[in-house]
Amino acid sequence: MTTTKTKMGIEAEISSDWTGEPAILEGAIVIGAGAAGLAAAYALIEAGIATEILEREGRLAEPWHRRHENLHLNTHRDLSTLPGVSFPKGTPAFPHRSAVIRLFNDFAQTHRLPIAFGVIVEDIEFRGDHWLVKTSMGRRAARHVVIATGRDRQPFIPAWKGMKDFSGKIIHSAHFGRAGNYAGKKVLVVGAGNSGFDALNHLSGAETGQMWLAARNGPSLLPKRIGKVAVHRFSPVMASLPARLADAVMAATQRLVFGDLKKFGLPPAPSGGASRLGSDYTAIAADDGAVDAIKAGRIIVVPQVKEFRHDSVVLENGQAIAPDIVIAATGYRTGLETMVGRLGVLDAKGVPLFNSAASDPKLPGLWFTGMRPSIRGCFANARIQGAAIARRIAGRKR
Repeated sequence: MTTTKTKMGIEAEISSDWTGEPAILEGAIVIGAGAAGLAAAYALIEAGIATEILEREGRLAEPWHRRHENLHLNTHRDLSTLPGVSFPKGTPAFPHRSAVIRLFNDFAQTHRLPIAFGVIVEDIEFRGDHWLVKTSMGRRAARHVVIATGRDRQPFIPAWKGMKDFSGKIIHSAHFGRAGNYAGKKVLVVGAGNSGFDALNHLSGAETGQMWLAARNGPSLLPKRIGKVAVHRFSPVMASLPARLADAVMAATQRLVFGDLKKFGLPPAPSGGASRLGSDYTAIAADDGAVDAIKAGRIIVVPQVKEFRHDSVVLENGQAIAPDIVIAATGYRTGLETMVGRLGVLDAKGVPLFNSAASDPKLPGLWFTGMRPSIRGCFANARIQGAAIARRIAGRKR
């Protein structure tokens, strides 16, 4: 073993020999150094479990560096911390992405986490009593592997008919950019979920042309604030409620704050917000100006997209509209098929079948974290799931 310096200056104990038959780490390899991976690694180390973290990027929080400049958390700063590290005094209630990047780096430096950067995990293989991890830097072996690569690793855009011939611009919501870039442009946002409303919240404050929202289903939608109170502050209470009761509370809040949005063309949600979190992993959307723009007619709700033509977008009802820019708020994929696809642990959309402290008895030592949305938010979820996995692994060692 050798001590090396990462690009962040963190001292990390990582193996200097990535070739040949690797020695088995009597602990865990954590794949991914996002919030879920960092929280899991911290919990494992605190439990006395030898841990290595493999990160494919050259620095922490790379996805946050790449996302659009207007990006803020939809979760409150006080509920979006990592163990032992909080946002500094004066941080807005909903921190900007730059504050999140700083939080990640402060957390890794404070706890001197052993991160190996620039290591791409290509495949993992179960060897009966341990896992073989094949990477761009050679092979590693460990009793446990914790996969924390994120549920939103790869932006997903459907293969709409005719989209390659469209004369306008099609982008994913992950690449939104600056709201000012849309000044004077006619914009179609496809998808009424969390990402779609995030884009519309920003666009509602810009001097755009006509905007449309193509919605297959209505969202479970909550305001960011009621008066001066951040709604997310109540998330721990909501998370403790039975799903049906949480559904009812959210539906009542949505109706009281926004009124009947069906009058403005938004279709009803197929089920309650908490239930959808658990069934199809649909995150709850947050409004910060988009609903007012819908009610004012600046945003027109239309049916879902059927196909593209050279100078227009045809909707399911046959109507044609002519946006300059189409923002596909159509979700993400995990991109885990190459790594674990042959293990039979993914559903049809590539989402792991189990998460947190749950596991497959046929594949002992394989764990996933951060693969589900949560009412509490990704940071609180990361802490809870990381601690749960550490307890399970520590219990097996005993």
